[in-house]
Amino acid sequence: MANHKSAEKRNRQGEKRRTENRYYAKTTRNAIKKIRTSSDKEEVLKLIPKASSMLDKLAKKGIIHKNKAANLKSSLMKHAMALAAKQ
Repeated sequence: MANHKSAEKRNRQGEKRRTENRYYAKTTRNAIKKIRTSSDKEEVLKLIPKASSMLDKLAKKGIIHKNKAANLKSSLMKHAMALAAKQ
């Protein structure tokens, strides 16, 4: 356990950041899942900019790697274009 006030504060800050990061990461994962399971082109095209923005923010904060964010955005766009080609 922490023996100094500064170490206790760092523990509090770390815990707060961890819970916030988990929340944003989970929200983003849910948005991605919603896009991937949807077969409605209009809905997917509305959701992609929001999910893309969420991924960029996660990468900027260092929660996920920037290349992972880019790969996820690319796969979501492929899904959207495949839906557009079907209809």
